[in-house]
This record gives sequence, structure tokens and C-alpha cells, in this order.
Amino acid sequence: MRNPHKRGKFPRVTDTTLISYDPATGDELWRGELGDVDTAVSAARRAFPEWAARPLANRIELCRRFANEVRAEADGLAELIAREAGKPLWEARTEVDAVINKVDISVNAYAERTGKKKLDSAMNGTAALRHKPHGAMAVLGPYNFPAHLPNGHMIPALIAGNVVLFKPSEKTPAVGAALVECFRKAKFPEGVVQLVVGGPDEGKALVAHPGIDGVLFTGSANAGIAINRKLASNPGKIVALEMGGNNPIVVTNTPLISDAAALIVQSAFTTAGQRCTAARRLIIVDSMFDAVIAELKKLTKSLIVGNPLDDPQPFMGPVIDNETAELLGESFLALVTAGGKPITHLRRTDPDKPFLTPGIIDTTDIPDRPDIELFGPILQVIRVPDLDAGIAEANNTRFGLSASLIGGSPDDYARFWANVRAGIINWNRPTNGASSAAPFGGIGLSGNHRPAAFYAADYCAYPVASTELEQPRANIAIGVQT
Repeated sequence: MRNPHKRGKFPRVTDTTLISYDPATGDELWRGELGDVDTAVSAARRAFPEWAARPLANRIELCRRFANEVRAEADGLAELIAREAGKPLWEARTEVDAVINKVDISVNAYAERTGKKKLDSAMNGTAALRHKPHGAMAVLGPYNFPAHLPNGHMIPALIAGNVVLFKPSEKTPAVGAALVECFRKAKFPEGVVQLVVGGPDEGKALVAHPGIDGVLFTGSANAGIAINRKLASNPGKIVALEMGGNNPIVVTNTPLISDAAALIVQSAFTTAGQRCTAARRLIIVDSMFDAVIAELKKLTKSLIVGNPLDDPQPFMGPVIDNETAELLGESFLALVTAGGKPITHLRRTDPDKPFLTPGIIDTTDIPDRPDIELFGPILQVIRVPDLDAGIAEANNTRFGLSASLIGGSPDDYARFWANVRAGIINWNRPTNGASSAAPFGGIGLSGNHRPAAFYAADYCAYPVASTELEQPRANIAIGVQT
């Protein structure tokens, strides 16, 4: 059915139902009943002992079955991601590939990060190091990567022996339901992986529930800070927060202007700028400014913005919904009002749908630039005299997720790497490029020192030190009357 509320807020959450819409068309895409958090947590706690006691090889085998189920449903899942998240089909396919590949990556990470050790101990005994799962883990997923990012928490948690309660974003529940269905088809035991459908209220209930042993979150800084504050008095719950960034991409001397422009566009406008690692601030040294801006402006205006299923494929689809599009438009106007000079205007191509053209604005002359994450296709440009000033400007943020340097010498990059505060630092690569065999996370408002990706194993299991003898042996040699 058609969505009757094209403008403003969609009626996503009712008293008993969650509704999802296709942002490119406004059509209703999916609806489901709100989950019962208490019931889900009770089922998870019942399932945990048996799941944790299973051999690691069995848990891994079930995860590989899950990957095979996703592989079998790859085309349909990619189309669903494209329709519900609004990302082009070519990009949705790469997300499905990432879901499949995550299993083998996580198996290797678990072996490397949480391996067993045995050492000799006193009295011919043994000192051992092993790892144990936390228990019931709440996974709160985002809408920009509705399959890959929650899966990046879920698979490491399951391999480690945890059970998972997954609440997808209220903006992309259909993808979340499809992901959990693949776990069901892979024959995971009842209660080990559960879908909790809902909006903010269900998310808050999961975070605060006494039966939850850990919260694994990807989303906005405001939501992450609220979770951290809620659980500050409960240090027994493991909390991993990945919260985005106000990421800088710095351009210094390079003869490859067109390549620099392509890297900037990839950093700022892939996924319609809806990536936590997207470049939000383009910092250019004086000597490169005019040439880079001219090439960037030309390339940006050639980008195709369209329906994710169009042929030929667009570079960008819509942002997630009309409310987001309107807020981004207001943010761009606020930057202009504060003294920013538009280079390319952020434009709404259809008043009833959330399609935006990329907006680039020179904010050099704004005295107090807002240090916020504008989660969409808006790039702020800042002109600086030299690389040292560029590094200082790159660090002019409370966030610290990703940063990239374009151009310069190896010595320039060494200086950039040593002085820029971020968890991902790249050279002549986009800000949103990260290796799956490396940790993924940031500092400041970007995270709480619990990096995901290859290091997710670290927060999915805790180390246990043991000293062991096959028979009790002890004596007290001092302070005993004979």
C-alpha cells in the first residue's frame, strides 16, 4: 500500500506494530508486531547454558551454516537492503558479501584474540588462560548497514558462546528480520538468536534489563552516551559503543588532482554520506585549494542520484527518510546563515521523497564551526595555510573515528599519523576504507575503546586465569604450632 504520509515523520511505531517504508518510493515495505523484551530475555537466559557448553567447533559450524543460508538468499537480501536502506543495489550486494565473509574472519579473530594458554605452575601444576562468554548480549543495530554492522557483533558473540537479542533500527526492521530468519534456517537452537522488533522504548528496555549481560551498540553519539550513562552504575555489563564521527580528510601537495577528487567523493558521499566513517570536513592547504575545488565540483555534479534499483545504477540513493532530509536541509541552511559559502547546493530533487544532491560548503570563515556529525551528503570545506595547520584543524573535534591524508610525502604522512587523534588513519585512501582484518573503532565521542571488526572477540568473551592440580596438594609451613 502507498504511504499516505509522504512529508514529515512516517508513522513508524504504533501501540503494537512497527512499520517500515521504502524511502525511494514511500511504499510500505514491512510491518511486524512489537517485541516483548521480558519474554525474549527469559528465553535467552534459558538457552544460554546449553549454548555456552557446546563445543566451539559446533558453534562455528552453525555460524558457517548461517553464512551458507545468507549466500543462498544473497540476491533477495541485497534487494531488500537496497529498498529499505535506500542504498544502490551495487552497494547492497557488497554488504551481503560482508555478512558472509564475517564468519571466517570472526573464527580467525577468536582464535587469535582469545586463544588458550597453558604454563607450568608450582608443584608440577598448570597455569591456564581460557575465555568465557558473558551471557545474553543485546545488539542494537543501525539503519545505514542494517545487516553487516549488527552481524559484526552477532557472529563474534555467538562463536564465543553468548546468546543474542537483536533489535534492528526501527527504520530497517525488515532486513533485521531477514537476517534472523537465516539463523533460524541454519538450525540455531531456540532462544540463541532472537529478533526484538521495536523502537526506542524497546531499545531502552533491553539496555536496562537485569537479564542482559552486555550491550553492543552502533549508532549516534547521543544514543551511545545515553546508554553509557544508563549503565554507568553497573560495571558488570560489557558495553561496546561505535558512535560515528566528524571525520577529516586533509589534502596537501599532490599532482593527481582527479584522483584526489575521487577519493573525496568516495569518502563524503558513498551511501549518501550515511556512513560513520564518512568525511564531514575537507581540509585543504592553500596551494591546492583552487585546483581541488574545481575538480571536486565538476565530479560531484556528475554523480547520479536515483532509485537504488535503477538501471544504470546511481552513485547515491535517498537518505533514510523525509525527516532526515529536512533536517539536513536545515543544517545546510544554518551553515550558510552562519557565514558558509556554498560550492554545490544541497538540493531536494523531489519534495515528497528524501533524495538529496551532495552539498559542499566552504566554512572557513565560520568562527565557531559546529562539532557535530551531519549524517548525510554534506561536506564542509576548510582552507588552511599548511599541513601543520591542517593537522590542528583535523583534531578540532570531540570525535575521533577516522581521518585520511591525501598527497604529501612519507614524512608528511608519518607526521599526520603521529599527531591526528583517530582510530582509523589512512593515506591516499578514503576515510571509509578499513581492513576487515583490523580493529574498527574510535576515541572521544566515537567510541569507548571497544573496537569492533577483528577485535570484536575482545568484548565478546572475558579472560579467566586458573592454576590447577589434578589432586589437592598444600601445606602451611609458617605460623602453625606444632
